[in-house]
Amino acid sequence: MQKTSLICATFLNFFLLSFAGQVLADEHGWPQYGGQEGGGRYSPLAEINRANVKELEVAWSYRTGAQERHPELIALSGYQATPILLPPDAGGHLVTCTPFNRVIALNPATGEERWVFDPEINTANRTAGRFNCRGVSQWSDSNAETDALCAHRIILATNDRRLIALDAPTGKLCPDFGDNGQFDVTPIIMEVKPANQLAGMQLMSPVAIVNDVIVIGGTANKFKDVSSMNGSVRGFDVRTGEHLWTFDTLIREGEGAVDYSVGGANVWTTMSWDSERDLLFAPTASPSPNFYGKLRPGDNRYANSVVAIKASTGELAWHFQVVHHDVWDWDVPTHPLLVDITRDGEKIPVVVVLTKTGVVFVLHRDTGEPFHEVIERPVPTDGLNGDQLSPTQPFPVRPPPLMRVGIAPEDAWGFTAIDRNDCKKKIESMRYGDGDGDYDGYYIPPTEQGTVMYPMIGGGANWGGGAFDPDRNLLVTPVGQLPFFVKLPPNDQVEETDHPMAGMAMGPADFIQGAENGLQQGPLMSMMMTPCSKPPWSMLVGVDLEKGEILWSRPLGVIDKLAPGGAMPLPLEFGTPAAGGAIVTGGGVAFIGASYDERFRAFDVETGKKLWEIDIPYSANATPMTYKRDGKQYVVVSAGGHAWSPLPKGDFIMGFALPD
Repeated sequence: MQKTSLICATFLNFFLLSFAGQVLADEHGWPQYGGQEGGGRYSPLAEINRANVKELEVAWSYRTGAQERHPELIALSGYQATPILLPPDAGGHLVTCTPFNRVIALNPATGEERWVFDPEINTANRTAGRFNCRGVSQWSDSNAETDALCAHRIILATNDRRLIALDAPTGKLCPDFGDNGQFDVTPIIMEVKPANQLAGMQLMSPVAIVNDVIVIGGTANKFKDVSSMNGSVRGFDVRTGEHLWTFDTLIREGEGAVDYSVGGANVWTTMSWDSERDLLFAPTASPSPNFYGKLRPGDNRYANSVVAIKASTGELAWHFQVVHHDVWDWDVPTHPLLVDITRDGEKIPVVVVLTKTGVVFVLHRDTGEPFHEVIERPVPTDGLNGDQLSPTQPFPVRPPPLMRVGIAPEDAWGFTAIDRNDCKKKIESMRYGDGDGDYDGYYIPPTEQGTVMYPMIGGGANWGGGAFDPDRNLLVTPVGQLPFFVKLPPNDQVEETDHPMAGMAMGPADFIQGAENGLQQGPLMSMMMTPCSKPPWSMLVGVDLEKGEILWSRPLGVIDKLAPGGAMPLPLEFGTPAAGGAIVTGGGVAFIGASYDERFRAFDVETGKKLWEIDIPYSANATPMTYKRDGKQYVVVSAGGHAWSPLPKGDFIMGFALPD
């Protein structure tokens, strides 16, 4: 009897430990930014399916008021928020945020406003990622009575570097967190060098909450300063806001160390986590500056990596680097997908890493060892004099790259012969990879001459990321196929300028502070402002991750609204620039906005066939979500455009459902 009781008690303690402080997801909800804490963006809901999705219609819409409140700043914002759904005992609200960090709770069945909290951020702080809020996170206190104030919390990270805890049912500040509900993390950030670009540093992605620990990254401009901001990942107590630990994402002492003046390697995007394993999975960026590596020799370990961190202590469990000594701005752009691949009837827990280079790494979750073989292959090392580039880079054997790789002068594209010839000359004038060598056109180092990047700095994959269908071992993800260029002119060839876009895409060259070279970068376009690579310029791709095979690929978006000056308003399905991710459902449907063409779409997950499309007021450059309320399935997406899109910006949240 005692043995039985001991077994029961042990099991109960394990259960409570595994799920303490977590929102237990049911099949009807979408409790976190990525659906569940692993970020797989899958819902088993199947009321909306491949047979009836063509009947989907607008059920409700809501305007956040961001356009009216910030008319002078809306063009500097990106509406990338994915709402989350609270459980009934926490109010059952649909909760989201605006690019200016207003938190809004809606009735999930009608879209009617229930409460609003405005942190009144400092908009004078012109942040590196523009004004942005990709979402909020929720947490339940296992030690509190269900109806106690802040027993269920919404955690917001703001553009001006605050963590804010709200009572989920009411939207009131939690008095026991930080200073009456708010905690300024600025002093904590400044404890780790460098911290000399604090004004441009922001928090724009939803926090991770692993058991009782909030974890944050941060965004800063790494293009134009050797120092930038430090990229440390930090843990805080979810009840009090107390700082618990800091993990520096660059090696500062011993083998592989870089100087404390080097910053970056930050987590600017979303994270995923596994509460049962007490593991946070952080996707890190390149060190600073993005394209200049002379002052950071070595592989820059932990940068451009998936870093698995023990959330309770901040200790490293394992890491896997996808790019060694990055001088191409090929950050790991989105949270790793923590999913189970079924092989021979066995479920194998893996980490799926999407990359800007268009390749997919699949790793075992407990160890970081490759699920599909990864090999180190020789790559060019003839970059800037004095830069110690890695002689090899990791390449997964399977699956193959999800996009075209490498571009040569004979690949130049244009609507007219004039376009093509202009593009051909531009490619010929710079360094390029034709896709035929051992490295398949990857890893041509930036130099003074200029380098054509294909894939570009925005991917391949980007922050929108993908979704995983566990019934089919199927990854569905958008990828970009636009060409880009980077030039690093010597400082004596860089002219002083006050141009607001100097050193940024489409702008003139500018100095890199602390470096011997400047920077000019931008999309590789013809004189008629069309991409120099043949379409499609973005795609949606379906991949069997167990077999490592691409099942289908199709263009994503039409270009009728993007022709310069409306010169060619043709609905050509060439794929548009895209920002935002996909979700998949038990109904066999993938939903995605992302494209810069003011449309929202549904696709068959098995074939990629387009099943449904609807015009919306602004482009949906956010990842959608889905849930069931009162017996009806809804699909919801934010539609407000993207800061880099030429199309207008807005502030809609839209809910879609089948007609009654």
